[in-house]
Amino acid sequence: MVAPPDNDVLFARALRHSHRGSPALLGVTVGVREGEILAVVGPRGSGKTTLLRCLSGQLVPDQGEVWFNGGPVNSLAAASRDQLRRERFGWVGSEPQLLPELTAWENAALPLLMRGVRSRAARAKAMEWLERLDIGAAARKHPGAMLQSERQRVAVARALVAVPAVVFADDPAAPLHRADRAQVLRTLASAARSHGMTVVLAGTDPDTAGYADRTLTLRDGCPDTAAHTHDRETPDPAPANA
Repeated sequence: MVAPPDNDVLFARALRHSHRGSPALLGVTVGVREGEILAVVGPRGSGKTTLLRCLSGQLVPDQGEVWFNGGPVNSLAAASRDQLRRERFGWVGSEPQLLPELTAWENAALPLLMRGVRSRAARAKAMEWLERLDIGAAARKHPGAMLQSERQRVAVARALVAVPAVVFADDPAAPLHRADRAQVLRTLASAARSHGMTVVLAGTDPDTAGYADRTLTLRDGCPDTAAHTHDRETPDPAPANA
């Protein structure tokens, strides 16, 4: 096992994974620097979600290695991978997966409450993120009383509230209208930059790349050699009408 590059907070080498015999990843190697926003783009079924789930320790790849901060992830026991996700990673997907019995602020504060942060402090921090996502007015609502776009913003707040080292965002704006998508992605990008968070952002919308420092395009489980990984010295501003 060869250690990853020193400047990569997250690194994967030669990942291969199949679902019920159907290949999802076919030898993907990728590194992500600390504080970087990496966009993983490609059509549905290209392997984006599988890659994010392998990088975050939710899946153990059939072959290959995943490293976080110089330590192996895929060889950890399941309990250790669970602890890593709770303490160092944030996750938001295309479905909010909120707990129906909790209010918006309680759902957003859940990562802090699970770490033993006192309710008042956890609520204050959750409210900061809900306000930043223009959803503070719904703080006392339960998910069943909220619009889908509101529930998705709460899920984004939950992913950011503990300021994790890495945020994995799997097409987080997919269920939103165009204007809402732009706001959520802008907030995610600006929050990451202001707090030094690393983000792996997957999306089918080509506009996703406009919020990232670098883009990896996947097709059929492989990096798309016709669409080379795009790297910018200075990130372009996010498109206003994305």
